[in-house]
Amino acid sequence: MPSSALHPWPALAVAALVAACSPTFNWREVPVAESGLVAMLPCKPDRADRALPLGAESVRVDMTGCEAGGATFAIAHASASGPAQAEAWLNAWRAATRAQLGGAAAAESSAAVQRATATPSPLRLDAPGAPQGAAPVQILWFAQSQKDGSVVLYQATVLGKPSSDEAPKAFFEGLRLP
Repeated sequence: MPSSALHPWPALAVAALVAACSPTFNWREVPVAESGLVAMLPCKPDRADRALPLGAESVRVDMTGCEAGGATFAIAHASASGPAQAEAWLNAWRAATRAQLGGAAAAESSAAVQRATATPSPLRLDAPGAPQGAAPVQILWFAQSQKDGSVVLYQATVLGKPSSDEAPKAFFEGLRLP
């Protein structure tokens, strides 16, 4: 073979090396709400909003999230007029989430989020999935009081089983309130 002929092996080796260096989780800081929450997301997020029935009210909820490594990472937030309304919405949000889980086993526990309000207090829900094939879900609810007396309520969610066991921890620990 003449020395001027191109060999495919170097190109394939370079392509393999580039693919190996491409991370499944490309973590980045993302501002989530006007109130200042910053989240670490493993991919470029999409944004949307929708009306969510929380008790007797229909509440506009803004969402930021993306999919990476076999799971969806998302943060939803809504502004309540004060602590009492935020507490009522949180209770309705929890009830709606549990209803969506059906009979899947789920454990709730108190949580800690730096600079979050005490009322409503941060709460974590872990549901490893159901025998019917429901996706595992991890949820963290928390709130922050604003200078005008309103309270921003947040729901951070990991839906599915990420390909890295460290991804949910990085996501939840990457949530920063101002």
